[in-house]
Amino acid sequence: MKGVASALIEAFRSLLHPKMLALVLWPMLVSAVLWTVAALVFWGRWVDVLTGLSQSALLEKWLGHDFSATASHFLIVVILIVLLISATYLTALAITAIFAMPVMVSHVAQKHYPDLERKKGGSTIDGIANTAVAIGVYCAGMALSLPFWLFGPLAIVLPVILMAYLNQRLFRYDALTDHASKEEYAQVVERSRKKFYLLGTLAGLLQFVPVLNVFLPVYMGLAFTHLCLGELKQVRQAP
Repeated sequence: MKGVASALIEAFRSLLHPKMLALVLWPMLVSAVLWTVAALVFWGRWVDVLTGLSQSALLEKWLGHDFSATASHFLIVVILIVLLISATYLTALAITAIFAMPVMVSHVAQKHYPDLERKKGGSTIDGIANTAVAIGVYCAGMALSLPFWLFGPLAIVLPVILMAYLNQRLFRYDALTDHASKEEYAQVVERSRKKFYLLGTLAGLLQFVPVLNVFLPVYMGLAFTHLCLGELKQVRQAP
């Protein structure tokens, strides 16, 4: 879609600004260090849990004993790596949403939408609630979908789908809360839901690309900011 492509291009340009580059590294680095330490400490326990899950009576009944009994150690390691990548990105997203998004929204608004009125339809409590719901749904979805990951391709597809939901739920609120009223927020979400999910899906795919994923939380934050403020402007200009 044109709006999504334009948001990605403008986000790249915004990312090159020194103020935005200063935000890039630390959310992902902090998250990566936290989860690397956790993996070093708990890796063996995590492997045991997933091995037990793959050999559970319920799963054997559902998938068949032969398949369940031959679930490979390699597959379990792949699942753990995907989980760790998702958890690292999730933590970086939370850090970005809490600490970096206000700076990004202010930067984009001042440079590209200086005349866009700030109606402040959200609050800190609403923002915390939105973040809690988004992360809660994502984590519940990851937990419930875990058995399906034993079917190879789903180990990639399911995290991308869940991450698409998480990205658009987190970033759309953070991008709009300062400028949109509650009514306008609902209008923008209803009008642009497909665009938000498309952008969230792209972010879900790019999280698996080494090096690029370091820049991803801030880049996607900027992309959603450009997209959301642009959509809000169109809503206000509509007759």
